[in-house]
Amino acid sequence: MANVEHGGPGNAFGAGGPGTPRARIGVVRVALWLMAAVLALRQLIVVLRTPEGERLTDLETWIGPEGVLHVNGSFYDTDKFTGTPFAGLVLKPFSRAAEQALGWGWTFGTLALVVVLGMVAARALPQPVARRTSLLAAPVAICLLMLSLPVRNTLYLGQTSIIPVLLVLLGCFAVRGERASGILIGIAAALQPTVLLFAALFWFTGRRRASLSTGATFLACTALAWAAMPHDSWTYWVHHLAGAGLGASPGSLANQSLHGALLRFGLEGPLEIGLFVALGVAVIGLGLRRAVRYAKDGQLLLAVAITGCVAVAVSPTTWQHQLLWVLLAVVGRVGKKQSDRYMWPVAVVLVSTLPAKMMLPNMPVVEPIRDNIVLIAALAAATVVPFLSRTAPQYQAPIPTDYAKPAPARWSWVPLLPFWRRVTTRPNLLLELLLIRVGYSAYQQARLAATGGTNSGGRATAEQHGAQIHSIEQFLRIDIEHWVNHAVTKVSWLEEFFNFYYTSFHFVVPLTVLGVLYARRPADYRWARSALGFATVLALVGFWLYPLAPPRLMPGLGFIDTVHGVQDFSKPEYGTLTALTNQYAAMPSLHFGWSLWCGVVIVALAPKWWMKALGLLHPLFTVSAIVATGNHWVLDAVGGATVVGAGFGLGYLLAGPRVGRSRTLKVATGAEPVTGARPVIDMSKDSAKDRTPS
Repeated sequence: MANVEHGGPGNAFGAGGPGTPRARIGVVRVALWLMAAVLALRQLIVVLRTPEGERLTDLETWIGPEGVLHVNGSFYDTDKFTGTPFAGLVLKPFSRAAEQALGWGWTFGTLALVVVLGMVAARALPQPVARRTSLLAAPVAICLLMLSLPVRNTLYLGQTSIIPVLLVLLGCFAVRGERASGILIGIAAALQPTVLLFAALFWFTGRRRASLSTGATFLACTALAWAAMPHDSWTYWVHHLAGAGLGASPGSLANQSLHGALLRFGLEGPLEIGLFVALGVAVIGLGLRRAVRYAKDGQLLLAVAITGCVAVAVSPTTWQHQLLWVLLAVVGRVGKKQSDRYMWPVAVVLVSTLPAKMMLPNMPVVEPIRDNIVLIAALAAATVVPFLSRTAPQYQAPIPTDYAKPAPARWSWVPLLPFWRRVTTRPNLLLELLLIRVGYSAYQQARLAATGGTNSGGRATAEQHGAQIHSIEQFLRIDIEHWVNHAVTKVSWLEEFFNFYYTSFHFVVPLTVLGVLYARRPADYRWARSALGFATVLALVGFWLYPLAPPRLMPGLGFIDTVHGVQDFSKPEYGTLTALTNQYAAMPSLHFGWSLWCGVVIVALAPKWWMKALGLLHPLFTVSAIVATGNHWVLDAVGGATVVGAGFGLGYLLAGPRVGRSRTLKVATGAEPVTGARPVIDMSKDSAKDRTPS
């Protein structure tokens, strides 16, 4: 597998074009290395600031004064040690020295291994490569590794799972000679038995000597451990079926293997073992076949990543710190279109760096997927993801994205980002859904973090700000919330209508607008989506800087909470939803802001007057609902309108007017029309064919 084709990085981290100024590349490279250093320093600080009894807990259970490596009996008498007997044999002599190295030494050593791993992976990317990629690949790889959950988990727990991955990469891409490669990977297999699958990869790619060396080294290390610790070896390999029954809870969410998933689905005993073996054999067959194909195609790192993902899936226990193989699968290229090219790497990076609850909503219907999302990513990479061959025409030259010409109305003094151009084609749907979900999860987390992680943490400040807003409204004589709130509660059907409107239309209408635009008006979808994203980010800044209690949570003012019921102000947490999200994120009102965004988009793009009228009714009903239910002050709606206006303004500053409008202006002035754009004012039946993107 080690040949001249992996001598330099490939395009997995972004291709560089000809004529790129060297100075700019140098600045970006320095910035990335600084980012990698900052991330490493942050991980070091997080570990060392953790109390000694809570950090490096796995390492402490192994080599601490009371650790299992100090016991006279079997390693497996407790559920704390799940490694192979060879791993225990290697670690035991270092137990005394490691006790002194807990903290600084172990953490620095692990960080150094991560850096080496990133540099080896960057140099293993397939040719052909661009100069910019060759310079930036290593710092980008190290940054991604530092951000990944497996590395963070390894540093926090004091695990050794980086070592087998590094040994495999060194054996495949760094050392010379098949025998040396096999020895390194054989040692890795003795530490993590499923790594033995790389022997099969070697065999079927023609490196028979490396395959035999891997197997011989594995057997030698295992025999050495068996001779030194026969009872432990029997317990691990025979009694627990190669470690399948070890660990306190192999069915926990931390075990991202097929065995763990089947246990979480409620299967036990011979049925579960039989199904696990059958599925494991199928995954090994499919995964190794694909890995061999991509290895022969010259995508050696991708072949290694696929084999590692197979090992992740078929191992009896695959803990979070053993999932680096999934991140390495980011090097595969998927999609013939340029707009689809980012879907797979973004998904892999998000799965590897974010908690599963941020990827999918906390709903019972998606729990089986959310609980196994990393396993699903590994299985997808191993068996079904259609990675492009290097011989495919789209590997180096994907179908390009259509861009509108730069808008002349854009202000020259705005510092534009070089990649910010107005796209006229439809974006990748899965990527959009993924980013929307992650963005909304970040929005929820930011709202809660604004009050220190608890609602009660910001209650006093929020109530103080509520009193300020109430005083300002009294001065301006717009304090109508109390009168409207009590007037509505006297009319039962009106109260029920506003309660329903408040709780239902906040998400339904924006998602419907986005869906229609995505299907019918791709360029306008991008324009509207960007404005909505900017407005939401600005609103999060408002939540952070100015936590505000809504009228219904202001004690002493006599507001009626029509949606959640009577509040008990004597308790730190109260109400139906106060335990779930930050109820003090009232300024600005995104209920009104998102509804106003819907109204602006509908009025700007709808072809019929009655559609525009309905678009205007939505923000009108929303502002009435938020005031009538006691969930917002009038000034909150003003704040919502402000961030929405700023969102559209930022979009205009960065990209100019929306594509449809700029094209219409060009046509009206006799200028050359923009390629790929469509008029949005003339939506008559005669121009229906212009509505469908080419």
